[in-house]
Amino acid sequence: MYRGLKITPPFFEIGPKAYLYGRDVLKLARHADKISKKYDVQMIITPQYVDIPLLAREMENVLVFAQHMDSLEVGRGVGSVLPEALKAAGAVGVLLNHSEKRLLKDELERTIKRADQIGLATMVCADTLEDAAVVAQMEPNIIIAESPDLIGVGGRDANDQLAVRSINETVWEINPDIRVLHGAGIRCGRDVYDVIANGAQGAGSTSGIILSKDPFGMVEEMARSVREAWDITH
Repeated sequence: MYRGLKITPPFFEIGPKAYLYGRDVLKLARHADKISKKYDVQMIITPQYVDIPLLAREMENVLVFAQHMDSLEVGRGVGSVLPEALKAAGAVGVLLNHSEKRLLKDELERTIKRADQIGLATMVCADTLEDAAVVAQMEPNIIIAESPDLIGVGGRDANDQLAVRSINETVWEINPDIRVLHGAGIRCGRDVYDVIANGAQGAGSTSGIILSKDPFGMVEEMARSVREAWDITH
């Protein structure tokens, strides 16, 4: 676990995926930077690799993470994402093992260790409670617990909400320093409020923000919901 970056709950992750790039993602990030300060909610954004320097130069409050990286060392590796290059570009962390960019267990463990070595925080996705337990053994900074069945479609039910606490307990029995974000199925402020109220330290959204009629307004709605739920439950 890289300890040079403090991730302070409550926090919220915006994942543009390949929906936004260039000036459009910069505009959203600038807005998120202001909202982060307004509600005192730490925010993370994961832009396209080429947009990392563009965002990193302007962010005061938002943490810029890469969407992926490879475990290779400096040298050969055409088309690979070099950890040192991400850090030089301004990233402070990296997202790993998303359902759209899976890594085998051994490779995931190597990549987390490489991130630790060069000073990048790691935010690692896990599908199930069992996956979260395996990932927790690798000591990332953040685990994103999200079922692929909910990504982009939403529809969290009571069982999904109950799973929040079970996953938290499992992770923290292994390492209480790991932050746990619960994502997928986050379509509006109410969804954010519910996962935070049920024990999540953070939440995140892609389509709920990017595909909404008012992405800027939705960022504020979700950040406000994070703060309201956190204050009531803590």
